[in-house]
Order: sequence, then C-alpha cells, then structure tokens
Amino acid sequence: MKQEKLMDNEEKFHSGFIALVGRPNVGKSTLLNTVLGEKISIVSAHAQTTRNKITGVWNGENSQIVFLDTPGMHKPKSKLGEVIRQSTVDAIGEVDIVVMLCACDDPPGAGDRYLLSLLENKKTPVVLVLNKIDLVSEVAILKKIKQYSQMYNFKEIIPVSAQTGRNMDELMQVLEKMLPEGPKYFPDDMITDQPERIIVQEIVREKILLRTHEEIPHAIGVFTEEFKVRENGKVYIRCTIYVERESQKRIVIGSKGSLLKDAGKEAREEIQKVVGSPVFLDLWVKVNRDWKNKDYMLRELGYKEHK
Repeated sequence: MKQEKLMDNEEKFHSGFIALVGRPNVGKSTLLNTVLGEKISIVSAHAQTTRNKITGVWNGENSQIVFLDTPGMHKPKSKLGEVIRQSTVDAIGEVDIVVMLCACDDPPGAGDRYLLSLLENKKTPVVLVLNKIDLVSEVAILKKIKQYSQMYNFKEIIPVSAQTGRNMDELMQVLEKMLPEGPKYFPDDMITDQPERIIVQEIVREKILLRTHEEIPHAIGVFTEEFKVRENGKVYIRCTIYVERESQKRIVIGSKGSLLKDAGKEAREEIQKVVGSPVFLDLWVKVNRDWKNKDYMLRELGYKEHK
C-alpha cells in the first residue's frame, strides 16, 4: 500500500507561472533564452528592449514552467512607458513564483527598491538571482548575497551567469522543487505563445537597436503589416519601423541604406529559423511624431493599454 502511494506521488505533475523581474539590462532576456536553449526574447545593450511580456515554456521530466519575461522596471516618461511599467506590475500578481534578477556588477538601485516594495505584501515566493557572476570575484558575490539578504526575505538567493550557463542547472532545480501541482499548460514542442508576427517585430527591432545610438532605442516601434506564404513556399513579410523624427529616420536607414540593409539581412536569417521557410523581408521606415503617447499606435503595435 505504501509503495502504491509513493508511485502516485512520483507521477504527479507540477507546473506554474514564473515572472522574471528586474531593472533594465540585468539579463532577464538572456536568462530566458539560455533556459529554453532557443532565442525568443530580444537582447541588446540598450535599456528597455523587452516591451511585451514574452512567455517561454520550459519542460522538465514531470513538470512545466511558463516564464513571463517582463520589461525592465523604470520611471515612465510616456504612455508607452506607463503600459510597460504596468505589465510588470500585472505579471507579479499573476504568477506562482517571482524571480528577481540583479546584476552582480551593479549596486542596488531605486528600481530594485521599488520592485521590492511591490512584492512586500505579496504571498508569492521570491527567488533572487544574482546574475553576471562571471564579471566579479567570489568575494564580491558573497558581499552581494549579504547585501540583498538584508533588503528582503528571499526564498532563495542563487548566483548565476546567464551568459555562460554557470549555476543555471541549480537554478532550474530550485524552481522545479517550488512548483505547485498543476496541469501541462502547453504541448512539449511549444516554447512560446507569442504569435510569429510579434516575434518578427521583436527580431527586427533588436537588429536595429544593435546598430543605433542612444537616442534611437526608445523611439522605435515595429509593426508587421503583412505576413503571407506565397505559392513558391517563400514567406513574404512587410514591416514598418516607426520613429518620431526625420533625423531618426535617416539614422535607421543609414548611409545609402546600409544600416537598414544590414539589419534586415541579419533579421531575415534569424526569422527563417523561426518560421522554417525562406523569407523575403521588406522593411519600411516611417515618421509618426510622438507615437509613444498615441493610444491607437500603442494598440497597433501590440501594447495593451492600462485601464
């Protein structure tokens, strides 16, 4: 009888939703991509690159984790900024576990304290992940652990390097043990619930961000106007890249169209891996002044309004 009960326990499935939160550029998107073994979340050196809550699905032997990769917490300066901030706040209230990422090479900031204030009265367990341990000494890591443990009662504190993969297995083991019993929300072969159109937009925006200066990142919005499989099997994709000023348009296009051409080539190669077919990528740049404060533009670009 005892043996039958033990077998029943072993067969129980565990699942849950986990929000990845933190300041901009602490490595949330890199961590998610490393966990999944495939790239689904935008990564760049610029702050505020993730704008939508990207859902990534990780499958264990008898478990499933659904990750929400939230935008970096920041002070809103536009309607877009407020929508982005609210998406992080909403995610915290929707999940079973919160994973808060901080960078080992950066001291605690106002964004960290604000996030912790949002978590203060929640019953949701919070795991602190100290990322980028490959950039600091062991002594510095121990100092960071002590520093953050005095700021909040974390369920666990785990130092990792999302870039190199160090301690990532340990992190996943900890998260897996914390999962409640639950159903399998997604099939095994599904790693994200994001529509291909949204993934295309994120890839195109990333390739432009990697090639532009500081004034550009917050000004760019990408919208997939057309996504069509032609008779020859090639996928035709037309995207409009929105900027706020003519000067930004010139930067995005580049000298004789070089920047846009290079970004488009790299984006096309990556999109082909996602859709599994040859792709013809058609990119256009348009000026729409102050688009970040226009409700209809935010809806068109896929950002949900906060009510």
